[in-house]
Amino acid sequence: LGMSGNYLNGTIPAELAFLPNLKYLNLSHNNLSGRIPSCICSLLPLPSIDFSYNALEGQQFPNRFLDACPSQRFMDTDLCSEVEYFCPWAPSFSFHTNDSSRRNKVVHLLAISLPITVLLAFLILGFKFFWQRNARENQNEVKAMMKNGDMCSIWNYDGRIAYEDIVKATEDFDIRYCIGTGGYGSVYKARLPSGRVVALKKLHRLEAEEPAFDKSFRNEVKVLTNIRHRNIVKLYGFCLHNRCMFLVYEYMERGSLFCALRNDAEAVELGWSRRVNIVKGTSHALCYMHHDCIPPIVHRDISSNNILLNSEFEAFVSDFGTARLLYPDSSNQTVIAGTLGYVAPELAYTMVVTEKCDIYSFGVVALEIIMGKHPGELLSLLSSPSAQNIMLKDVLDPRLSPPAD
Repeated sequence: LGMSGNYLNGTIPAELAFLPNLKYLNLSHNNLSGRIPSCICSLLPLPSIDFSYNALEGQQFPNRFLDACPSQRFMDTDLCSEVEYFCPWAPSFSFHTNDSSRRNKVVHLLAISLPITVLLAFLILGFKFFWQRNARENQNEVKAMMKNGDMCSIWNYDGRIAYEDIVKATEDFDIRYCIGTGGYGSVYKARLPSGRVVALKKLHRLEAEEPAFDKSFRNEVKVLTNIRHRNIVKLYGFCLHNRCMFLVYEYMERGSLFCALRNDAEAVELGWSRRVNIVKGTSHALCYMHHDCIPPIVHRDISSNNILLNSEFEAFVSDFGTARLLYPDSSNQTVIAGTLGYVAPELAYTMVVTEKCDIYSFGVVALEIIMGKHPGELLSLLSSPSAQNIMLKDVLDPRLSPPAD
């Protein structure tokens, strides 16, 4: 008789004793309550009986009943008193409680939880080992590149992409694929065989022979291969060959913040909430570089040109060619680097680079986002008495309606 999981309620009927030929009785996983009738003993011998997972008051049966019933499960909770149930057609028995059910439950839980805990521990350790090994391999790869000056390494997609795939995707860096030019190189858009669209920053051939540009390129590879942050542009790979040098970046659909603010249609699309998120994203990237990296990294060229936007207008800090690691045992003296109008004024006097240099540049960019243009005129007015008459509405980008709150 199998009645498991049928939402039965009430007490176990004593009339079960009228089934002398019963061989199997399963009333588990129901809502039965009350005491187990002692007349169940009249069913001896009974090979299997299961009353577990109910609200029974249950009891321990006499040894002679347990010996005759090889498989029995009466209850899943302990009793607190001696119980006795009388059946007019069967002998009555006295039943006493014990804690065997509780011990069985603890053993059962341990048998399930212990293997799962051990498995999770092994998975965590395996993931940590795998991540550390990949990080070491990337660092060794960069060191070898720095030593030999003739390597191409492109990672983070399905396997390694050969140099020929990059050349083929841009038709040998044809001008049709060029989407911008910078101070020491051009940027190309390329679709790789895997379908991923990337941006290629290629150093001009004549500039590649200049030690300063070569150093800047290699410095950017060194920095970006050791940092990861959601608001820092991702470096997929690099090729540093004496005849051809380029970097492979994550492609940013919206281009630079500078271009977005100078285009009236895009500036209107760049509403106040999006501008606030750009300021937040840039600050998160700088906080990571200054406080979470060891040693700290100073970008030294934070400007609207070096903040890129993806299709969702999320900000990504880019161009780490002039980035500097701040070692505690170094004077950190340097030459002036950065974009005119964004460089901290004190750097011209002290020639010592600190995180504060980035913070000043970040403040200029934040004002530029609010005003929709470079705040050079406003910064020069701040030192004059007329600065007291400047109102917030006078500096907000006139192409947008004033913020509601």
